[in-house]
Amino acid sequence: MDYSTILYHLEDKVLTITLNRPDKLNAFTRDMMQELIDAFDRADADDDVRAIIVTGSGRGFCAGADLAEGGNTFNADARGDRESGLQRDGGGRLTLRIFESKKPVIAAINGPAVGIGATMLLPMDIRLCSTEAKIGFVFSRRGIVPEACSSYFLPKIVGISQALEWCFSGRVFPADEALAGGLVRSVHQPDELLSAAKAIAQEIAENTAPVSVALIRQMLWKMLGTDHPMEAHKVDSRGIYYCGKSDDVKEGVESFLEKRPAEFPLQVSKDMPEFFPWWEEREFS
Repeated sequence: MDYSTILYHLEDKVLTITLNRPDKLNAFTRDMMQELIDAFDRADADDDVRAIIVTGSGRGFCAGADLAEGGNTFNADARGDRESGLQRDGGGRLTLRIFESKKPVIAAINGPAVGIGATMLLPMDIRLCSTEAKIGFVFSRRGIVPEACSSYFLPKIVGISQALEWCFSGRVFPADEALAGGLVRSVHQPDELLSAAKAIAQEIAENTAPVSVALIRQMLWKMLGTDHPMEAHKVDSRGIYYCGKSDDVKEGVESFLEKRPAEFPLQVSKDMPEFFPWWEEREFS
């Protein structure tokens, strides 16, 4: 797929995906949704991609949905989407794809992130922001409800009380409040943001086993919704059994004992264990 709304740049095993409609503050469109989903598909299939950074071009991260259609922006019937079978929330299609990623995802929030610009951040694993960032779950001020599966993700990340306060008020808040509320890991000067994100990504890319990271990502995210630690014990046990006899573990232990960098042989594209995925795939109905 050719991209017109995003940039895709791979360097030193770190993929940077940049939302690229700077004249519109990277406002979200259906084309952007499709291109982002394709980019995550492409990244999962490419063993040279060890970590992903998502950021925005220009002075914004993402200003939310493009409101060019005015009052019918969110009206699927007016757009004819229900008749064409596309009545699904586009933001949710994107966040579900990010949720299934086999590669760790780091958000570098360089500027305003509101609406889908805020909710698309939630299934990303680590979020950093610039001092210039402002974030808003503004749905109540547009007469609509939170989307992009944010009613699942946001309370798990920041707690139910903080999630409700931000969603009830719909106000846009600054970077220091995002940090205090637990939404972001750290706040950086604008010219230091990408460097900080890349440092985290490169630490993962240079020192860890790809299959191990892919399993860890899904284990931790999927266990957020379980009703008993026994479910985690079941998956942990499968993972320990599979990994324990793998060439990756042999290399990890031997490299540690020999005090040298590890060269892990297994690849995500072809070496995921036979029990993966262990969860039942969910369908939209």
